[in-house]
Amino acid sequence: MIFDKKSELNVLINLAASDRNVASRESKLIHTIGKANGIGKDEVDSMLKNPRPIGGIDTLTSDEKFEHLYHLIQLMKMDGQVFRSEIVFCEQIADRLGFKKAVVAEVSQHVYSDPTITADRDMVKTKAMKFLKV
Repeated sequence: MIFDKKSELNVLINLAASDRNVASRESKLIHTIGKANGIGKDEVDSMLKNPRPIGGIDTLTSDEKFEHLYHLIQLMKMDGQVFRSEIVFCEQIADRLGFKKAVVAEVSQHVYSDPTITADRDMVKTKAMKFLKV
């Protein structure tokens, strides 16, 4: 499977649905990310209704892995509530991306629920890369 923006969006959708409820702020972020990547509202709505199983994320570059992890954690925090099921899901995806699960706690410290508040991404990336499995 070739990893593409729809596949990335599908992972975000799976994360949003991991607590059995896609909050409106999570849905809005998913739609925003979809729109920014050329995926229309109707297609995003369809993806939200029928998420596909996750696959193919192990072939990403380390930069792509970090970006994906960052977006996952941002989405997890988007609704202002972080459920254990969402943390576990992020840890599972981090593991599939080739990170140690502890990366989720480290990166979470620097990712905010409000996407207008941005962290020093280079610093966060440097910290995250220390958790890549060798």
